Amino acid sequence: MNDYAGQHEVISENMTSLITGELTRYVQELKQERKSHFHDGRKAQQHIETCWKQLEASKRRFERDCKEADRAQQYFEKMDADINVTKADVEKARQQAQLRHQMAEDSKAEYSSTLQKFNSEQHDHYYTHIPNIFQKIQEMEERRIVRIGESMKTFAEVDRQVIPIIGKCLDEITKAAESIDHKNDSQLVIEAFKSGFEPPGDIDFEDFTQPMKRTVSESSLSNSRGDGKSEPKFGGKSKGKLWPFIKKNKLSLKLGAGPEDFSNLPPEQRRKKLQQKVDELNKDIQKEMDQRDALTKMKDVYIKNPQMGDAASVDHRLAELGQNIEKLRLEVQKFEGWLAEVEGRLPLRGEQARRQSGLYEAQSTAAVNSCAQDRESPDGSYTEEQSQETEMKVPATDFDDEFDDEEPLPTIGTCKALYTFEGQNEGTISVAEGEMLYVIEEDKGDGWTRIRRNEDEEGYVPTSYVEVYLDKNAKDS
Repeated sequence: MNDYAGQHEVISENMTSLITGELTRYVQELKQERKSHFHDGRKAQQHIETCWKQLEASKRRFERDCKEADRAQQYFEKMDADINVTKADVEKARQQAQLRHQMAEDSKAEYSSTLQKFNSEQHDHYYTHIPNIFQKIQEMEERRIVRIGESMKTFAEVDRQVIPIIGKCLDEITKAAESIDHKNDSQLVIEAFKSGFEPPGDIDFEDFTQPMKRTVSESSLSNSRGDGKSEPKFGGKSKGKLWPFIKKNKLSLKLGAGPEDFSNLPPEQRRKKLQQKVDELNKDIQKEMDQRDALTKMKDVYIKNPQMGDAASVDHRLAELGQNIEKLRLEVQKFEGWLAEVEGRLPLRGEQARRQSGLYEAQSTAAVNSCAQDRESPDGSYTEEQSQETEMKVPATDFDDEFDDEEPLPTIGTCKALYTFEGQNEGTISVAEGEMLYVIEEDKGDGWTRIRRNEDEEGYVPTSYVEVYLDKNAKDS
C-alpha cells in the first residue's frame, strides 16, 4: 500500500514539475504577448481615428472657405452694380472676393490631399494592420492549444511510466490479501495475551471417615478451598464475565510492539518470555564462539603452513566475532537482570503466602491469606497462582453466592500494596508501596485485581503487586 501511494506521489511530483510549473511560466509569457498585441491594436485604432478627425477638420475648413468665397463674390457684385459706390470700394471688394476664392481653392486642395491620405490609411488599417494583429493573436492561441495538448501527452506519459509499478503493487496487495491466515493471526493474539498459567489440577478426594490419619500439616483444607475456588472460577463465573480479559487487552501494548523487558505481560508469562530470550541469546553466543574457535584453529594452521593461506586475513573476522560475543553477553546480562527481578519477587512472596496459609489453617479461622501462592501443576512444574486470595470458607453456599453475583461492585475486602505501581494505561490505577486500599473484585485468572481508593478512584492493579485480605462478611452480604 505504501508503494502504491508512493507511485501516485511520483505522478503528483512529475505533474507539478513538468506540467504545472511549465504551464505557469508559459501562461505568463502568453499574457505579455497578448498584452502587446492588444496595445498594437489600440495604437492602430487611435491612428485611424486621428486621421478621421484630420479629414473632418479639413472638410469643415474647405466648406467654410467656400461659403466665405461665395459671400465675398456676392458682395463684390453688389458693390459693382451700385453707382453710388466709389471705384476704390469696388476694387477692394473685388480683391477680397479673389482672396476668398484662393483660400477656398487651397482648402479644396488640402481636403483632397487629406481625403486621399485617410482612404489610404483606412485601407491599410482594415486590410493590413488589424488583420496582422488578429493573425498574431490567432497564432498565439493556436500555440497555446498545442502546448495544452503537449501537456496532456506529458501527463499520459507520466502516468504510463508508473502503471507497471502500480500494477505490481496491486498484484502484491492482492497476493497479501489472499495470504491472510486468520487462524495464525488469532494464534498470535492468543500468544500475546495469554496469562501463562497452567489450569488447576483435579482435586483429590479427602476421606473424612479416617480423621485419625489427618494432621494439620497434611490437611488440605486451605489448599483444597483454594483449588475448589479456582476451578469454579474458571468454569463458572468467568464464562459469563469475560470483560476483565477485554480490559486486559486494552491495557496491553500493541501486538508486536511490546517493551523489550516484556513488562506488559503477566508475571508468569513474562518470566517464561525472559527465560526464552536468555536461552536464545546463549545459543547465539555459543554459535559465535564456535565460529571463533574454528577461525582460531584455521589461523594456527595458516601460521604453521603459510602456503595454505594468510593468517592476517582472518583477524578482521575474529575481531568482529569478539565484538558480537561481547554485545550478546551484555544482552544476556540485561535480560538475566530482569529475569532475576521477576524470579526474586515472586518466590519470596510465595513463601510468605505459604507461611500465612499454614498459620491460618492451624488456627482454623475464616481469615484469608493473599499474596502470590506457589502451587504445583498436574505435571509437577512450578506455576504461580495469581488469584491473590484463598478464602477459608467452609460452607459451599459462599461459593454459590459469589458466582451468582455477576459484578460485585461493593467492597469485598482490603489489600496492601507491596510494590509501587504506575498505572499509566487505561483502566489501571496507581498505588504506592504500603498503601491500604479496598478490593471490589478478585483476580479472575488474568493477573489483575480491581481495587478502589475512594468513590471516584478505582481501577486494576497487577495481582502480584498487592496482598489481599478478603472480608467474609462483605462477601456474604
